[in-house]
Amino acid sequence: MPEPTISIPVTSEDPKKKGETEDKPEQADAAKKKGDEAEGENLSEEDLQLKNELEMLVERLKEPNTDLYRPALETLRTLIRTSTSSMTSVPKPLKFLHPHYRDLQSIFEKWPPSEDKSLFADILSVLAMTYSDIEPRGTLRYRLLSASLRSSASPLSDPGSWGHEYVRHLAAELGEEYNARVLGEEPEETPANEDKEKAEGQENETKVQKKPVEVIGTMDALRALAMECATFLLQHNAEPDAVDLLEELEMVDRIAELVDENTYERVCQYMIRCVSLLPSPDDRTFLRTAHSIYVQHNKFPQALSLSIRLSDQELIRRDFSTPANPLMKRQLALLLARAQVPKEWLISPDMDEESELPQDLAECLGNAHLSEHFREFGKELGVLEPKSLEDVYKSHLENTRSTAAANVDSARGNLAGTFVNAFVNAGFGNDKLMVEAEEGSSWIYKNKDHGMMSAAASLGLSLLWDTDVGLSHVDKYTYSSEEHIKAGALLATGILNSGVRTEADAAMALLAEHVTNKSVPLRNSATVGLGLAYAGSHREDILQLILPQVSDDGLSMEIASLSALALGFAFVGSGNGEIASTILQTLMERDDKQLEEKWARYMILGLALVYLGLQDASDATIETLKAIEHPISRQAVILVETCSYAGSGDVLKVQAMLHHCDEHIVKTPKEDKDKEAEKDASEEPQDDTFQAFAVLGIALVAMGEEVGSEMSMRTLNHLMHYGEPIIRRAVPLALGLLSASNPQLPVMDTLSKYSHDNDLGVALNAIFAMGLIGAGTNNARLAQMLRQLAGYYYKEPDCLFMVRVSQGLVHMGKGTITINPFFADRTTMSKTAVAGLLSTLIAFTDAKGFVLEKYHWMLYFLVTAMYPRFLITLDEELKSFPVTVRVGQAVDVVGQAGKPRTISGFQTHSTPVRLGTTERAELATEEYIPFAQVLEGIVILQKNPGYEKEDKMEL
Repeated sequence: MPEPTISIPVTSEDPKKKGETEDKPEQADAAKKKGDEAEGENLSEEDLQLKNELEMLVERLKEPNTDLYRPALETLRTLIRTSTSSMTSVPKPLKFLHPHYRDLQSIFEKWPPSEDKSLFADILSVLAMTYSDIEPRGTLRYRLLSASLRSSASPLSDPGSWGHEYVRHLAAELGEEYNARVLGEEPEETPANEDKEKAEGQENETKVQKKPVEVIGTMDALRALAMECATFLLQHNAEPDAVDLLEELEMVDRIAELVDENTYERVCQYMIRCVSLLPSPDDRTFLRTAHSIYVQHNKFPQALSLSIRLSDQELIRRDFSTPANPLMKRQLALLLARAQVPKEWLISPDMDEESELPQDLAECLGNAHLSEHFREFGKELGVLEPKSLEDVYKSHLENTRSTAAANVDSARGNLAGTFVNAFVNAGFGNDKLMVEAEEGSSWIYKNKDHGMMSAAASLGLSLLWDTDVGLSHVDKYTYSSEEHIKAGALLATGILNSGVRTEADAAMALLAEHVTNKSVPLRNSATVGLGLAYAGSHREDILQLILPQVSDDGLSMEIASLSALALGFAFVGSGNGEIASTILQTLMERDDKQLEEKWARYMILGLALVYLGLQDASDATIETLKAIEHPISRQAVILVETCSYAGSGDVLKVQAMLHHCDEHIVKTPKEDKDKEAEKDASEEPQDDTFQAFAVLGIALVAMGEEVGSEMSMRTLNHLMHYGEPIIRRAVPLALGLLSASNPQLPVMDTLSKYSHDNDLGVALNAIFAMGLIGAGTNNARLAQMLRQLAGYYYKEPDCLFMVRVSQGLVHMGKGTITINPFFADRTTMSKTAVAGLLSTLIAFTDAKGFVLEKYHWMLYFLVTAMYPRFLITLDEELKSFPVTVRVGQAVDVVGQAGKPRTISGFQTHSTPVRLGTTERAELATEEYIPFAQVLEGIVILQKNPGYEKEDKMEL
């Protein structure tokens, strides 16, 4: 085997400076010798003996007798490996051998290739750790050189045999070397001997050699070494280090080969937490790798949860069909129902068209028993009794300045009461104003015109998820002679079917015929109702029914835009090309005047929802939008881009949105206003709606990740100080989106401050955002703030109306319903929930044009985000089965050593229990085994067969 040529940079410990005399090195040697003697006096007898022994071994390597080499190297290896050190000091053999490192390098160069030389290189690799500042990546270089000198018959020792610190050092150098090669950084050449003196004499001589002298070992060798290091790290509780190393070398998917039953859980947890910090496509690679590890270890709920995050139809079908246990299948069906995954995804394409899922699975997938479980939950909590408006308002506690103020606008007050009653009693189906009102005295008739529509639609919210009883209550209003009541009844039909799928398919049967009705309210109600009822279903019959309305030039922008929005709801996150191309075509064909209407924003929102969470899949659509020569193009690009990266935490997208907010902030200075007045008069005012969308986009992208959310809150605070009026009005809405159903004190206080803003638009949105952050929490502090605002704004009907709506939101479902879009321990985003929240917030970017005018029914868009905040445990017969659980604040334990507690400040309850947004539950005993990985929502339990045996053994 030919001897590899290695040139080592010769760098003395005190390199010559310019103008040094020839006798300086001799003086330095004398000083060094004197220092060594002084150091020797301070050493203990044991250390002195070790130092002398090491020096003798080095001298033996210099001798010509080759028979002495092997014993000397073996002794050196043994001394280095068996040395112990404290956490803060260098091992003594390395410390004593440090001055001899250069001599050992020189000796190494002269040796011919052999097994001895390989062992020598291995030892030098360890010693190079002490020279890492002068000779970077020396440890790795000698390790690779040692491997190249070995014969296949005698493999190199495991890197872990040199200790944990050596492996960590090697791992760090592997990453550096890989990046240097991938980025094309060629190693610097060492100056030739004849130029060495000239190089040393140059001014500002570089003391540190920054790159290895030459590339040793192939990329395959680097990867093989990385796998060895990762194996060691995994065996020694350093899972994050192993993942980081393999990610650095772009081979993280291979960690699946190394994990076992003891390490896989910690590896997967760390990888999943890293996802929001990684750029695309690394984030998806991490998710797929964690998914394959979970599948290897038969952890189907965890695997399915990741498949849902990936929106991969093939993976979801495979994960759902793999387990043989029928109870596990039911649990997976419940998880899919929570995520609103289309049922059609679960049927394999090679199966017969007529083949259907078993009835028990179809019921679980359709949330058929959700209403039943929810009411049982309400009964356990003692909140079944309906609440009146006064129970919510608590007017006697309001600091109202005038007793007559309450009747400033009775119609507006009644309308507010409609929404409060609907939100507070949502899902219980027994409110006094609507469901159980006596014939002819229904609250509907205490409203007028469009108020009647919202009142009739509120029936759907009170009877939410109850498709059997609900339809019979709503049905009588569909025969009303009053157009608005009939329209409200159609919308109610869509609302109460939201999130629930039944064989009857009532919403389609009742609403389809009205989609082409000549009456605009009826047509819009039926269209939006279908969108809400079938949100996330991806049903082709809905597409065929509604899509022609989008492309029909003869229809108004209102009808076309709401049709696009309904399709956005039904096909949220599907990437459906037919819908996208139709909406794009419509945007190109409609004239400028129509595109300038307020409704156009819902047309582009429908397009954006189709790409929700699909990241770069929307690139082609964005490029097409840029070609449209109209201001709406910019709004559309922002909405589509932010929806595509919703919940991803992508900092680059957040920065891009901030750049949009940065525009037009500098106003014309006062002294120049007169000069510019004539010029400005001739120019049309530029549309700045895109800035409001950009602010919402910041929250939309950042909300999936805690650190990003916190940082974006500070950013929004800056925008509030320095932004344009349109930006300032959108900031409270963005805060509401970031903290939906999660009333954190800093956000509460910030919104409370904004609710007193001089700009009534800002105040109005801040009041609504207070309702969003407290939705379904019964937060006492928020309730008190809103009561104070009711007194403060008693002369402002718009703000007072919004205060009442927010009071209804805070007490939503009597504190049992959440609108937070994240579930499964806040790791998975519900696309239908995001669609509902975003559609509602878009209405508030022009509150006076929508919610405060005659389109207040848009508040019902929130229904797709509403879901019970409960934990219900079921037995093997799917009957409610109370067990003892501990509920406390969730603690992030990823990467922590040992088995730390996952909750803090817990209380023990019997199920069913109410869970807060940041709370987590765990079973108090091991008597039962849950089929779900996260105790949240509906969980099926199985008796632990080993539990009784343990009890008997103790007895």
